[in-house]
Amino acid sequence: MGQPQRRIIITRPQPEADGWVAQLRQRGWAAEALPLIDIAAADSPAHQAARMDARQHWARYGALMLVSTNAARFFLDPALVQALAGQPRSASATRLWCPGPGTARAAQALGIPSALIDQPATDAPQFDSESLWAEVGPQATAMAASGRRVLVVRGASAGTAIDQLVTGSGREWLARQLQEAGIGVDFVGVYQRQAPAWTAAQLALATQALADGSIWLFSSSEAVMHLRNRFGAAALAPAQALATHARIAQATRAAGFVHIQQCRPSLEDVVASLESAL
Repeated sequence: MGQPQRRIIITRPQPEADGWVAQLRQRGWAAEALPLIDIAAADSPAHQAARMDARQHWARYGALMLVSTNAARFFLDPALVQALAGQPRSASATRLWCPGPGTARAAQALGIPSALIDQPATDAPQFDSESLWAEVGPQATAMAASGRRVLVVRGASAGTAIDQLVTGSGREWLARQLQEAGIGVDFVGVYQRQAPAWTAAQLALATQALADGSIWLFSSSEAVMHLRNRFGAAALAPAQALATHARIAQATRAAGFVHIQQCRPSLEDVVASLESAL
């Protein structure tokens, strides 16, 4: 395609990062994977017990909100998928709420019928908790009347205690909407995010990419934090950032980035933003 060969740095966790690199390279972009978050199961005894309890008692919930593809991957085991998929198709069925199409696709790939999944409209300005609420809000009255709760399935940073899981402004915002509608909300952390252990080659790539005009694609505020913690705010000031949400753009600014663009998180929107920038 003859695209300008400014490098695009993909900071998503693996294996997502390699998938994005492959798709961007197919379109003629010079992309490199440099994950800024490592993902692992939340494996403390407390997290394991909470995960097991949530899987066993899923029917108490009117909805399971999967905050990300990793929430789907680490929570939806075969037995739970089979139980959810085998529900009678009725108004009382436990539904799966997904804040974006990537999470919805991950749930479907694991065996969840699309008819059980709620997600933002395809033309939503952002794929996030607010856009999800626009779709699922009408379910709130019946859910409150039935006394069923909502389970938010999310990540827990390494060392995070069970009672400290209500973090992330989008999740907090959705929890407030549910609570104001009379619906109880529970949280379970099924995976943990941590700073990656980089190789010498990855460290060299990051150092160069902060100074050579490469564009850093951020889909997580925590990824931005890990980069800032390693290099400091001053090193980030000359670099270019493309953030896939307003909150992430705010985090990049607070971390020290000056040159920031914002776009929706889909591949097509990212490519359009890159073409506009270059």
